[in-house]
Amino acid sequence: MEKRAINPWQWQDQRSYVQAVEVKQTEGILYCSGQAAVHADGRSSTDDMKTQLLLAIRNLEQVIHEAGYECQNIVRLNVFTTSSAELFTCFDVFQDWVAKHSIQQATTLLEVKSLFETLKIELEATVVK
Repeated sequence: MEKRAINPWQWQDQRSYVQAVEVKQTEGILYCSGQAAVHADGRSSTDDMKTQLLLAIRNLEQVIHEAGYECQNIVRLNVFTTSSAELFTCFDVFQDWVAKHSIQQATTLLEVKSLFETLKIELEATVVK
């Protein structure tokens, strides 16, 4: 598989994403449903944004690994949140996770009116190998 990031500018680097990702010669593509702060027993988290973000990341990692893929090969990551302002208070958690896995992904961040039950954050990924 070949991946190439396309960045006509440099300002997105500080925001931990790329403008586009070209992928050639893939072996497989994994489309992940939105992963949120849902515990293994199916109970939605009532915790703060940072705690929910950490659990959503762990859940996304688990789905990716169980499918036989790697986080570093996330090429698209949509972020849905009920509060962009609250997310930005802990955005370093997201940025550290992206850096830890050397992820170069196209990202769209959307603030939505609500998510399921008490959820504040949801991560939807496309992964290649």
